Amino acid sequence: MTLKISGLSKTYPNGVRALRNLSLTIGNNMFGLLGPNGAGKSSLMRTIATLQDPDSGSIDLDGLNVLTQKNEVRKVLGYLPQEFGVYPKMSALDMLNHLAVLKGITVPSQRKEIVEALLNQTNLWDARKKALSTYSGGMKQRFGIAQALLANPRLIIVDEPTAGLDPAERNRFLNLLSSIGRDVTVILSTHIVEDVRELCPRMAIIAAGQVLLEGAPEDSLRALDGQIWSRIVATDEELRALESSLTIVSTHLIGGKHEIRVFAPSSPGTGFQPVASGLEDVYFLNLKRQTTH
Repeated sequence: MTLKISGLSKTYPNGVRALRNLSLTIGNNMFGLLGPNGAGKSSLMRTIATLQDPDSGSIDLDGLNVLTQKNEVRKVLGYLPQEFGVYPKMSALDMLNHLAVLKGITVPSQRKEIVEALLNQTNLWDARKKALSTYSGGMKQRFGIAQALLANPRLIIVDEPTAGLDPAERNRFLNLLSSIGRDVTVILSTHIVEDVRELCPRMAIIAAGQVLLEGAPEDSLRALDGQIWSRIVATDEELRALESSLTIVSTHLIGGKHEIRVFAPSSPGTGFQPVASGLEDVYFLNLKRQTTH
């Protein structure tokens, strides 16, 4: 299955330009959409999910015009938005049954089979009769995936799904996404680099409503081989001096001192050690290049 986005632009009434002539092609399996808060990720996800119209551009989903054939698109789409609201006093079992009816699954025996299978798949069976308001953040996100999987979608969109989850819940959720992504196309929109690194064979980095990079994470990492250098910097003054003369990708505190990571084709100076490149380096370097242009 292929999702082809061409020349998409969107400016909101308050003047914010969320999307700027954005084009992107997304194929099967997990696709990571990486970018900082305010990059335009949610605007893009809402547009693909038929919840808003762009000012210009087109979206094609395997021959379906997403902008004009919205009802047909919704039949093959599962969506977990950044803010997923539910009726807090309802149980997961009752809520999924209710949503299944809205999705057109009206035969009781068929609906029962589908709902129970989804509760098991998302590891919520034991908590199926508990009120959704009592669920942890990770459980709510897993329920969000369960509702997104109703009616066997071919495309699933998840928007910032692991923000705020503790490490154990995040791992459970990513494992669930990984198992789903083998059968359908999943777009994972996030600002968390590790989520994309762990799950996605292809990705795009966007900022200010534009695509900065598209491709396989491994290719992006190979392009930086031998060009990332690290050094511990003792004082803020030394850090500021280096910032004025080097391309600093990122800084991290280690024991109260700054570890800086620098992009340079050869050694940038005394004390620098070559280090393996990471997807975080690719991400920050592309954002830095975007802000300096």
